[in-house]
Amino acid sequence: MQIDRRAFFATLGTAAAINAMPSEALADALEHHMMGNLDAETTTNDLKVRRGAGLLFGGPGPSGKSPAELMKLEPMPEKPTLVDFFRYRFAPATHVLQSATDAMKKGEKEELILACLLHDVVLNLIKVDHGWWGAQMMEPYVSEKISWGIRYHQALRFYPDPSVGYEYPELYNQIFGKDYVPPPYVKQAYEYARNHKSYMDARMITVHDLYAFDPAMKVSIDPFIDIIGRHFKQPKEGLGYDNSPVAHMWRTLIFPDNPL
Repeated sequence: MQIDRRAFFATLGTAAAINAMPSEALADALEHHMMGNLDAETTTNDLKVRRGAGLLFGGPGPSGKSPAELMKLEPMPEKPTLVDFFRYRFAPATHVLQSATDAMKKGEKEELILACLLHDVVLNLIKVDHGWWGAQMMEPYVSEKISWGIRYHQALRFYPDPSVGYEYPELYNQIFGKDYVPPPYVKQAYEYARNHKSYMDARMITVHDLYAFDPAMKVSIDPFIDIIGRHFKQPKEGLGYDNSPVAHMWRTLIFPDNPL
């Protein structure tokens, strides 16, 4: 395969950055570049970014930033905390901050407030089945009540519950169409959750989820720092370095530009 050296080096950044790269990193980058070229030459698929890609990988996100702007990430601290992720990888996180703020204003318990704060942050990593991915990502660090609620809020969004004032979102009619029927696994998850003792732990996330899209509402992570401290088990090594079953998910957010 012929390699355009200029095009290859252009993918790596400045000359100073290239000179600072270890030989192994350069070799990995070259292999990745060649694989990408080979795939491009042997496929007719014009799709550049799949719709289910996380916001750090697929942009633009809710902030309206372009992919180029989203690529400009601040380096993370040596032992990153959840608050660090909110500041450097989840920001602006307006939707989840509004969701948690709504829950706090309405006097919800702290675990539910934290669940609202965390329920959609995994969208920065991946959008597909974000309830399941999000719950898995948080499970080592939060109570079962919080992770269970995050897991099943995804399915419950599609099904109304008049007892708590939750109606099918009109936005979904615009996105999916008025005749949309969720896939069978989503319906099965809903039916399982609906009859579970912890049903309301997930249902109330959808209640506060629905009203968390106010462009005029100013929010900050600061009111939730104490709640995070009481209910989020921050590893002393830092998220991504604690050898938990999901540490790689946090590292992926720390290093989204790593080629391999």
